[in-house]
Amino acid sequence: MKTKKIAYLGLLIALAFVFSYIEFLIPVNIGIPGAKLGLANLVIIVALYTLNERDAFVLSMIRIVLVGFTFANLASMLYSLAGGILSFVVMVIAKKTRKLSLTGVSVLGGVFHNVGQIIVAIWVVKTVSLIYYLPVLMVSGIAAGVAIGILGGMVTKRIKGIHLID
Repeated sequence: MKTKKIAYLGLLIALAFVFSYIEFLIPVNIGIPGAKLGLANLVIIVALYTLNERDAFVLSMIRIVLVGFTFANLASMLYSLAGGILSFVVMVIAKKTRKLSLTGVSVLGGVFHNVGQIIVAIWVVKTVSLIYYLPVLMVSGIAAGVAIGILGGMVTKRIKGIHLID
């Protein structure tokens, strides 16, 4: 790995961790339990469009584990891992189709992050009735995905413009 790429990955991990910390300190209550803007996902979407898929995935998993051990508990980390893995897979597939913009890919990531969490919740609580909460979470996932996608597009454009990485 080139030194520049290692430094870039380190910066992204630190930035994702800081964004997660900010969200932990200032929880935004929009009336939907469990709904968050997902500022750290801004870093993941930028990584997906500026790095290869493997590096972006490793970045995402490192962020989830670090944040889980620092600010949450094992159960919370399980939900985050499920949502993070499912949303990442869906975003990679969507990006490869070249039919969606970065914002569209981000929206899918936000929605499927919530789907992954609901699937784990159904499994943990052993009640399928939690599926009724999914439409509410999908609305928050779409809203967060649009916001993160717009910001991610702006950041990605600037990073590619300054040739920070090759």
